Amino acid sequence: MPVALDCLLLDFDGVLVNYARHLRVRHLAAACGRTPAEVHAALFDSGLEQEHDAGLDSAVYLQRLGDALGVPVSVAQWQQARIAASPPQEGVIERVQQIARTLPIAILTNNGGLMAQTIPRILPSLAPMLAGRILCSGELGGRKPDPAIYLQAIERLGARPGHTLFVDDLFVNVRGARQAGLHAETARDSRSVGKVLRRYALA
Repeated sequence: MPVALDCLLLDFDGVLVNYARHLRVRHLAAACGRTPAEVHAALFDSGLEQEHDAGLDSAVYLQRLGDALGVPVSVAQWQQARIAASPPQEGVIERVQQIARTLPIAILTNNGGLMAQTIPRILPSLAPMLAGRILCSGELGGRKPDPAIYLQAIERLGARPGHTLFVDDLFVNVRGARQAGLHAETARDSRSVGKVLRRYALA
């Protein structure tokens, strides 16, 4: 018998968009007049990106990134690079749009706080349904697959674990969600998302 759901909770990178880190690095390098290797080192090799994902204040994050590159990095430059590297999976977006007409949707992503204001620009067609419902690890103070992060997200959304369906492209995150009591499935493209939605009588 189908579960009566309160919410469809979705991962961002790998489900709603095809994130390409190398494109982000290349785009930001061009904007800052630095090499891709320098940007990669400043963002990823240094651990700065992971700190942002874990809760580092976004203004401090951008300041430290600019210091490492020797040139200021603006929110706009950062966002443009992230947008360029995050092409939406149109088939998935269309399916989610249909679901959102009758079931609340939300996003839970391992990303820093800047993504909460960037995702609506990447997914403008879903933005009205996601207002106040984009939850980033950097703002929650924890990362998937820690079961506690799912429970914190569910509480914020006013949903119930046993009545929430979570979809992620990584099984380790799906397993964490299941440990927290959510229904959770792995999917990474329109076809696999469609299968999940049919399994839960959502399509």
